[in-house]
Amino acid sequence: MKLVPFEQLDQWKRGLDKFFDFPFGFSQEFGSHRIDVYETDKEVHASVEIPGLEKKEDVQIDINENVLTVSGSINRTNAVKEDQIHRSERFIGRFQRSVPLPTRVSTEGVRASYKNGILEIVMPKIKGETKQRIEVEFH
Repeated sequence: MKLVPFEQLDQWKRGLDKFFDFPFGFSQEFGSHRIDVYETDKEVHASVEIPGLEKKEDVQIDINENVLTVSGSINRTNAVKEDQIHRSERFIGRFQRSVPLPTRVSTEGVRASYKNGILEIVMPKIKGETKQRIEVEFH
């Protein structure tokens, strides 16, 4: 049995990492852009980990039928040649993450801010009761 030099193993691993990267949907499902959603009496809050955003045009927030969608792209400004890279684990490229919201929210008055790699989104709840129990008449 012929032993494979560590350099060839590393190249093989990088090839596998690229194969299972974003275009096939694996990396997005397994941990990238984690999100926390919680609610207070008047608002629903979402905190999304998105390290590497450089400007506000790189991210888009949509709310549609009780689903929050955060999408955008992460670019590296200091590009390094591929043959110079020994390890590459940080995400680069387009991303999209959608999560259902725990209650209905208004699209008016939504606030968003980005600091230290965390996108904070605050959505006002729709006022008034949106659920109603219907009594069934038995005869």
